[in-house]
Parts: sequence; C-alpha cells; structure tokens
Amino acid sequence: MGILSWIILGLIAGALAKWLMPGNDGGGWIATMCLGIAGAFVGGFIGGFLGFGGASGVNIGSIITATLGAFVLLFVYNRFLKN
Repeated sequence: MGILSWIILGLIAGALAKWLMPGNDGGGWIATMCLGIAGAFVGGFIGGFLGFGGASGVNIGSIITATLGAFVLLFVYNRFLKN
C-alpha cells in the first residue's frame, strides 16, 4: 500500500471513528489522518491476532478494520489519558 493509500484510508477511518465516538474530539484533518493511520495499524494488529487480516488497501474491509482500530485508540484516549 502506497503513501497516498495510507493518507486516504487514514482520513476516511479517522473521520468515521470521530463521527462514531461520542464527545468532543478536537484536532484538524492532519490529526484525523494520523488517528486513522494509527487505527489501521492497531486494527491490523488486532485483526491479525484474531485471524481476520489487516488493512491491505483502500477497500471496505480495510476501512472497517482501520475505523475499529481508530475507535479503540479514541476510547483509550478519552477514558484514560484525557483529563
């Protein structure tokens, strides 16, 4: 997967995770993209551990995997790190 694919996947997954997670999560489009890219790594790790596979391009499965990973990251941030 190329850098442009990671950026597109990150923007889509980060925006979906922020939309699904209740609360006020700040940050612009760069923070949203970084959240989505990190979510792709986390979702890929969790998906690989459970036997589902990881993010492998800009497709529905990768978007769902990255969004779930970004949602996990947002949950951890809001629950444990945000004061």
